[in-house]
Amino acid sequence: MTEPPKIVWHPPSITRDQRERLNGHRGCVVWFTGLSGCGKSTLANLVDHKLHDLGVHSVLLDGDNVRHGLNATPQLLEESHGAEFAARFGLGFSAQDREENIRRIGAVAELFATSGLVTLTAFVSPYRQDRDAVRARVEASGRAGDFIEVFVDAPLEVCESRDPKGLYRQARAGKIKGFTGIDDPYEAPANPELHLDAAGETPDELAERVVSFLVSNQKINR
Repeated sequence: MTEPPKIVWHPPSITRDQRERLNGHRGCVVWFTGLSGCGKSTLANLVDHKLHDLGVHSVLLDGDNVRHGLNATPQLLEESHGAEFAARFGLGFSAQDREENIRRIGAVAELFATSGLVTLTAFVSPYRQDRDAVRARVEASGRAGDFIEVFVDAPLEVCESRDPKGLYRQARAGKIKGFTGIDDPYEAPANPELHLDAAGETPDELAERVVSFLVSNQKINR
C-alpha cells in the first residue's frame, strides 16, 4: 500500500505585517450571520461600499455566490462534471454539508485576512460550533480579535414577511426540508462582537455601526 504524498506548509516570503503596512490597515474577518432574509447580504454590500470609499482593501464572500463556484451544489456540478463527480464533491444543505460549507469559507476567509484584507462574509451559518471553529482558525493564524462576529438579528416573522427568494413560503409548504428557522434550528451567537437590530434600524445605520466598530478597534482608519 503506497503512502499518500507528504504535505508541507510553505511560509509566505512576504509577511502579513508587510501586506498590512502596504494596505494601511489590518486584515480581519467580519462574519455576518443571521436568518435568511434578515439583511446580511444587503448590509455586507453596504459595508463593502463604505470601506471602498475609505480606501480600505476589502473582499466580500456571499453565501449564494459561493454556492455557484467553490461550494457548488450537486445539481450545478452535475451539469458540468457529471453525476459521479457531483455526488462526491457537491454540497447540499444537510447539517454535514452546511458544516463543510462553512469550513471551506472559513479557510478562504482566513487566507484573505492574512493577506491584509478586510474580509466580509454573509452566510446564515446556523450552527454555533461551525462559527466558533472559524473564529479559532482565523485567530490562530493571526491575532485575538481578528474574527468579528456580527449577529444581524431580525425576528423570524420579519424575515418571512420579506422572503425575497420565496424560500420561507416553499419551506412552509413542505417543498424545502431542513430550512433554517422552520424545521432546522438557528443557533444565535452567544457573545457576538456586534448585535444589530435589523428590524429597528436602517441598513445604512447598521453599516455605519460596523464601520465605526472597525475604526474604534483599530482595524481601519477613517
